[in-house]
Amino acid sequence: MNARLSDYDYLLPRELIAQRPLERRDASRMMVLHRAEQHIEHRHFCELKRFLEPGDLLVLNDTRVLTARRFSDNGAVEFLFLERLGSTRWKCMVTPGRKMRVGATATIDSVGLRVEEITATGERIVSFDEDVDAYAGGSMPLPPYVRRPSDDKDAARYQTVFAREPGAVAAPTAGLHFTSEILSELPHTFVTLHVGPGTFLPVRSENIAEHRMHAERFSISAEAADKINDAQRIVAVGTTAMRVLETVARKSLLCSRQLESQSGESDLFIYPPFTFRVVDALLTNFHLPRSTLLMLVSAFAGRDFILRAYEEAVRERYRFYSYGDCMLIL
Repeated sequence: MNARLSDYDYLLPRELIAQRPLERRDASRMMVLHRAEQHIEHRHFCELKRFLEPGDLLVLNDTRVLTARRFSDNGAVEFLFLERLGSTRWKCMVTPGRKMRVGATATIDSVGLRVEEITATGERIVSFDEDVDAYAGGSMPLPPYVRRPSDDKDAARYQTVFAREPGAVAAPTAGLHFTSEILSELPHTFVTLHVGPGTFLPVRSENIAEHRMHAERFSISAEAADKINDAQRIVAVGTTAMRVLETVARKSLLCSRQLESQSGESDLFIYPPFTFRVVDALLTNFHLPRSTLLMLVSAFAGRDFILRAYEEAVRERYRFYSYGDCMLIL
């Protein structure tokens, strides 16, 4: 068992962090990891179909990213609005935090707001002077490693073509590679997990077992559950879809992969060792060093195999993170 944070580190040249998407969604490279043979192939995402078998089912996350990033009128404070708590009250993250202690004020679109409370995990509860929609006029909340402001192109490209359930502040990035045409050719279903701010937060404990995930809202419909239960092999598209499936399996009274329709919150932290009950294969992007997502894929494919694959991806000049290339783990 690799329980130390330092066990999940690797070196990545900054120039390999993709700052913009490719012109075509399906043009990304795809590293294929064969777990049984410990073998690596270099392919392209448009070849995904050739690795699928009869009876396979893709499970995708249909959350829709909110235009949650706003700035104060003077540009001094950045807000990431997470949740509406009432007609004038919102939960948000702020940068820099020192400017927005309890009682601090700011204006957005000439409407005043005041910090009422700071939560145990650092979010601010703010109250506006009047009823506002904080997402109106906002921009896409690109992750911090994209070192540029979001623009009109991001409004389309930092959103999957199948996004339909508003609620995320980060995209389920494995789904960004799909076009409507490719998806129409593959057996699939949707679940929902609204990706929250925890996806940006670092693990701070050297003993990873001490880390606690932020809870994120999820749902799985009866139709999706039936399709999943009837499938021969489940291919999770992204770590968020995987977390929904494995969460629902653990909420079931049965120790089987038979799932039931439900909704709720998931704070499931997947790290080695972990017994997967539902997911047989995973399509995912490349993840940050020392991140919970790198721990998740290490639990699925084995830490040593994953870190060897990442070293090879660096040598082969793959594009990393949200707008980067992908990995298919079989």
